[in-house]
Amino acid sequence: MQLATETDKSMDMPLREPHVVLRARGLVKLYGVGEVEVAALRGIDLDLYEGEFAVFLGASGSGKSTLLNILGGLDVPTSGEVAYREHDLSIDDDAELTNYRREHVGFVFQFYNLIPSLTARENVALVTDIADDPLEPEEALTLVGLADRMDHFPSELSGGEQQRIAIARAVAKRPDLLLCDEPTGALDFATGRIVLTVLERVNRDLGTTVAVITHNAPIARMADRVVIMSDGRIKSIQHNTARARPEELEW
Repeated sequence: MQLATETDKSMDMPLREPHVVLRARGLVKLYGVGEVEVAALRGIDLDLYEGEFAVFLGASGSGKSTLLNILGGLDVPTSGEVAYREHDLSIDDDAELTNYRREHVGFVFQFYNLIPSLTARENVALVTDIADDPLEPEEALTLVGLADRMDHFPSELSGGEQQRIAIARAVAKRPDLLLCDEPTGALDFATGRIVLTVLERVNRDLGTTVAVITHNAPIARMADRVVIMSDGRIKSIQHNTARARPEELEW
């Protein structure tokens, strides 16, 4: 994997002035376990840029999911600030965070969270019915390669197909951010590559900023930037000098 650290000035990196979509400064997250206080995040500084594909690597317990939940408005930091463009999320109440998630963020998790009594089309329509300017469910499902499976129920679909429905549901509202927590974790290698191909397509064709949490290091090859976390801190941020295609990955 060809990588350069953000501080390496010798690499011939492309010149650009990216727009910051999310800015986090000094994020700390503490949890109380009985009389013990556990630090999940220990002073995180991070920017996510418009249209980039970022991969977060780290062992279990390194703080990846906690960070993603705060960036996505599912959780709030104990201290520190996080801003979406110029809007300070740190001071938002529950209703304002719900509005932020509804209008700007799509989530994809390891488990698909589909409603079993609804078809693929109906699962996606749950989002499009409340979004301001959504893709049509049929368009979103075509984007993820499921044009011929729209009227199937989750029980009639493979795990990879269900995950692609979850991605279609997440992107149908045209979010600025797509936050993915171990999206291939429950899938075999071949199916995982198909799901990664869909995420790459969403990033490329819709211009969506995509952030993927994974423990699977080879996936980092397809990212613009790789954020490596350990013990609640960012250990390093590295750039790929060239992004690999999902079909080139092996694990």
